[in-house]
Amino acid sequence: MIRNFLATLLACSLFSIGAAAQTPAGEAETAIRGALAQWTADFNAREAARICDLFAPDLVYDYRGFPERKCADLCALLRRSLADRTKQFTYAFDIKEVIVSGDMAVVRLVWTLRITLPGAATPVESKEPGLDLFRRQPDGSWRISRYMGYEAP
Repeated sequence: MIRNFLATLLACSLFSIGAAAQTPAGEAETAIRGALAQWTADFNAREAARICDLFAPDLVYDYRGFPERKCADLCALLRRSLADRTKQFTYAFDIKEVIVSGDMAVVRLVWTLRITLPGAATPVESKEPGLDLFRRQPDGSWRISRYMGYEAP
C-alpha cells in the first residue's frame, strides 16, 4: 500500500514538474504565433498605425543584399509601402519551428510576399526564409529584436 502511494506521489510530482516546465514555453509560443498573425492581418489591411507593433525598439535586421537596418528604418519602409496605393501587397507566413528559452525565442519561418502591380494579370511572388529572434518586453509582449532574411532563389 505504501509502495503504491509512493509510486502515485512520484508520478504526480513528475507530471506536475513537466507540466509546469512546458506551460511558460507553450504560452510564449502561442503569444508569438498570435503576434505574427496580428502583424500579417495589420499589414494586409494596410493598418499603418500598428505596423511596427511587432518590432522591439532595439530591432536590428539583416536582409541579404541590403545594409543592416534599425527599427526606425523598417517602420519608415513599411509605412511608405502601405501608403503606395498603386500596388497591392499581401504577406503570409509559414512557421517551421519555434524555440523558446526564457525571455527569448527563435522562430524559423518563410514569409511569402505577393505584390500585385497595376495592370498585371498575376502577382509577383517572393519566398523569404528567415530567422526572427523575439524577446519578451517589459510589458510581457513578445517582439522581434533581431531578424535575418533573404529571398529564396
